[in-house]
This record gives sequence, structure tokens and C-alpha cells, in this order.
Amino acid sequence: MLTLFDDVATDIALSEGRTLRVHDSQAEGIPLIWHHGSPQTGALLRPLQEAAAERDLRLMSFGRPSYGGSSAHRGRNVASIAADLGEALDALGIDRFATMGHSGGGPTALATAAHLGDRVLATVAVSSLAPYRASEEWFAGMAGGGPSLRAALLGRDAYEEFERTAEFDPSSFNAHDYAALDGPWSAMGDDVGLASADGPEGVTDDDLSFVQPWGFDPSTIATPVLLVHGGDDRVVPAAHSRWLHESIANSELWLRPDDGHVSILRECAAAMDWVLAQMQS
Repeated sequence: MLTLFDDVATDIALSEGRTLRVHDSQAEGIPLIWHHGSPQTGALLRPLQEAAAERDLRLMSFGRPSYGGSSAHRGRNVASIAADLGEALDALGIDRFATMGHSGGGPTALATAAHLGDRVLATVAVSSLAPYRASEEWFAGMAGGGPSLRAALLGRDAYEEFERTAEFDPSSFNAHDYAALDGPWSAMGDDVGLASADGPEGVTDDDLSFVQPWGFDPSTIATPVLLVHGGDDRVVPAAHSRWLHESIANSELWLRPDDGHVSILRECAAAMDWVLAQMQS
């Protein structure tokens, strides 16, 4: 019988005086650290809880700075998130773990693999951005041409002005995405609403960090990496995962032609099986 565990939230004091809110199912098994998308609170989502419980994994997550109770860290880069996470896991007595991130959490999952090295057993990045390259090619295929990320290139003031009037572009999602949000991933839509209600600082700092130097080179990642992407992703086009696959020597790429940015999350359960296989090999 499937047992779902509680989402126990703990605020971990970091050396810089900030706090990081960590969510923990407190199940037995190897920890799997989830990196949430932008914007979300970091709370554990039911589809992930179910898939992890079926595989005897200890699902954990955390709110990036300015999300879900974690302190702000203005000017952060992608790599700094991995440093925060490493410090929090030290405080919790967790040495080795696997990690998985979606969308805005993809770069931080990769940063964790680069920064924490041998502590990371395996890494999955779903619908992840690749590092920014000063080229129109990086924006190709993004709904509306990627207006939020273009605004981020102009700096914080320009981005905040953009956010004040920005509206969601319905063409960002395909029919499979909307079906996922109406069905098994409705909890994610609810969580996005909660994070958005807390204000724009988290997503502002995320987008600013994505178009600046990340603080690490993905090609330095030595542990196994699985890249998963929908071929009809209109938020982060699949070309980003193709570039990452070419850059990371020990990587595997799963492309799902009909999936978009949200519906690709149905591959998370299979990706957890991949994680387990890496740990057994």
C-alpha cells in the first residue's frame, strides 16, 4: 500500500544570516532533492510525492531565495543556490543524494551537480534553460520571443517595469500542458498562485540570474545527468537541452515530441527510475 509522507518544513540558518526553508517528506531512503520552477514556493507536490513514495525515495525540496519563506538574496547567481543547498544539507546531516529540477529549477539542479560533485549521485534537469548566449538563437521558439528574459537583460529596473504590466501568454502552453494543469499537476498551478501572491522578487532574481553568468560551466559536471524535454515546449525550447547534452559528457537526453513545458512532468516517475538505476550501477 502506498504511503504518502508529510511535508515537514524547516528553516535552516545559513552562515550569511539568511534562512533557507527546506521541505522534507521524512521518508526512509535515498534523498531526492527537487528544485522547483519559477515561481513556486518549494512545497512538495503530490505527483512527486506519490512517485517518490512508490520508489522508496526521500523526497525533499526547498524554496529558493525570496520563495516560500526563504530569505531574499538580491544579486544571486545560479551557483549560489547550490552553495546554499549544500550548507542546508550539512546542517541536516545529509551527505549523498540525487537531485531533480524543472524549468527554472533545472539550472540550479545542474549547479548542484557541478558545485557539490561526488555528493550528487545523479541529476535530472527537466525543461531546463541552457546558459545564456548573446544570440537570437537562445530565444528561438520561446512564446512571444521570450519577453521576460529579454527584459532581464536590461537589468533589474527594466525587468521590474516589465513585470508590472506583464500578462501570461496563453500560447506558452499546448493542449497537453493545459490538460496536465487541469488534472494530475493541478497542485503545481495552485502553488504558482501562492508564490505569485508573495510578490515578484523571487522570479525577478531567477530571471536576472538566468541571463547572467551562472557561476559554473555545465561541461565540468562529472556525475550522470539526464536531460528531459518536450519537443513542443514553448517556454523553454528543446534546443536548450540539446545544447546541454552536447556540453555535458556524461549526459543522456530524452525528447518527447508532443509534450510541452508542463505535460513533460509526466516523465518524472520514469526519471526517478533512471536515478535508481544510476545508483545501482
